[in-house]
Amino acid sequence: MEKQTQVVLCWHMHQPYYRDGLDGNYRLPWVYLHAIKDYTDMAAHLEAFAAARVVVNFAPVLLEQLDDYATQLRSWLNDGLPMRDSLLNLVAGETPIPDDPEGRAEIIRACQRLHAPTMVDPYPQFRALVDIARQQYSDGELDSARIRYLSAQFFVDLLMWYHLAWLGSSVKESDARVKRLLGRKNIFTRVDQLLLMEVLAELLAGIIPRYRALADAGRIELSMTPYGHPILPLLIDFTVMHAADPAAEIASLGDNYPGGVERAQWHVRRGIEVFEHYFGRRPRGVWLAEGGVSSAVLKVLDEFDIAWTASGEGVWRGSCEDSGLDAAALEHKRALYQPMRHPPGDCALFFRDDGLSDLIGFQYKDWDADAAAGHFCQQLDNIAAFFPDDENVVVTVILDGENAWEYYPANGSFFLQRLYQQLSSQPQLRLTTFSAVLEQRQAPLPQLPRLRPGSWVYGSFSTWIGSRDKNAAWNLLVEAKRCYDRVVRSGLLSDEQIAAATAQLAICEGSDWFWWFGDYNPAASVRDFDQLYRRHLVRLYQLLDKVPPAALYCPLSHGSGDDSAENSGTMRRN
Repeated sequence: MEKQTQVVLCWHMHQPYYRDGLDGNYRLPWVYLHAIKDYTDMAAHLEAFAAARVVVNFAPVLLEQLDDYATQLRSWLNDGLPMRDSLLNLVAGETPIPDDPEGRAEIIRACQRLHAPTMVDPYPQFRALVDIARQQYSDGELDSARIRYLSAQFFVDLLMWYHLAWLGSSVKESDARVKRLLGRKNIFTRVDQLLLMEVLAELLAGIIPRYRALADAGRIELSMTPYGHPILPLLIDFTVMHAADPAAEIASLGDNYPGGVERAQWHVRRGIEVFEHYFGRRPRGVWLAEGGVSSAVLKVLDEFDIAWTASGEGVWRGSCEDSGLDAAALEHKRALYQPMRHPPGDCALFFRDDGLSDLIGFQYKDWDADAAAGHFCQQLDNIAAFFPDDENVVVTVILDGENAWEYYPANGSFFLQRLYQQLSSQPQLRLTTFSAVLEQRQAPLPQLPRLRPGSWVYGSFSTWIGSRDKNAAWNLLVEAKRCYDRVVRSGLLSDEQIAAATAQLAICEGSDWFWWFGDYNPAASVRDFDQLYRRHLVRLYQLLDKVPPAALYCPLSHGSGDDSAENSGTMRRN
């Protein structure tokens, strides 16, 4: 049999918890927008290629929000109950187009949150509406006087085209209702709005069942991230950041997050419960938030019999150096292409090929689809050439399953179709999953004596801690956790109240809040996440029946990065 290179593609599906802690409304629309585009299209590609085998990782907080959106949409269609998302209510016609300039300005801002070359320019009618919207600016600010003269129909058309542009390519190609709507130039009616909402409701309701069916058929492996998408190594021990950044400043409230080990265990346990609820199975593997690993975290995974996890190339290289592996293991990244074990634990460790992953995440969007897929397969052949014929080669590619495709023509459909076709048809390559690799392996895993704590971003935790704004956010969380501990120990709360406060605490512990703090990120995004984070902390204090600290009403970070920068801060190159 010809030598085969095993290839594991892992698509990580994740969105932060966007519901406001105080009023329960969704402050940002990214869960449902990525659902109707990226999660829908990815399922369609996997359904179309019977030979494809990949890993799809879901964060539990995303699963819960997908379910919530599906319920809201169906309740609106069936019972007329308003939804908890202002943009959805506007496009549905549930909320009338506002007369006030600021309300209209917000619609214009919202409907420009997309990559125009791939999502506006292909539609001349949408392009014309966006051009009119941009004419409402004066010296970089929306002009209130100009906006008043735009008709309400203009805003209906703009909202409709924005959502049509966000639909996945598989939907645009197959759904007759969508084809009808795309065929209109403008003057969308209430009937059109209702038709679009029916499409959105069906898409949202179908996502989890479609992935579950793929897993039931053995076509994909489903895995999870601990419940609230926290950086578990930091929850257990702040000082792990010094492994890669010795000079980084630590948060001021101690070396350890209070009760961090128990919180890490809670997130894994709760994540498994949510995963089992939606997929009817227990996950064998866990992609830790941002690939953040440490020896202490692997111990927690072993407690839950997790078979595998993964991290980035920077963690692999640092761990190899700390473990004193010989030069042969590092030459051409030879030791990267095999699972390893960090004793005394049992959980297998896979490591991402950063170069290959970033080619998909950042480079191939500008390539011809056939050329990009061919180049990717050639890189795999080049890797295999460095190994003897009897050595198993496992190449791990992990990246966001949603954020890259907006920058590709047709939402990445051409590229993904060619990629799956070529990977599935070439005999020297075999698409597989992490669990399948471990099940088929007979030899013991090579050992990695020392594991350098880090993440898939630069091999460090600098994206989440160590700078002024990020540390200030951690300090607020530590203070809130200490308050939580005191109140729970007091015995003054009922079991139901404790459960509500614990769930709210988990949202506050998510990684995304800390990701966005910093001057290098776009100011508008920093403002959104800063406010949402502080409101979640305020809600936690309310559930504890305590007065929130005054600091929670003051912005933590302002940002200054370019809002038009590559992927708008949602992904990082390595």
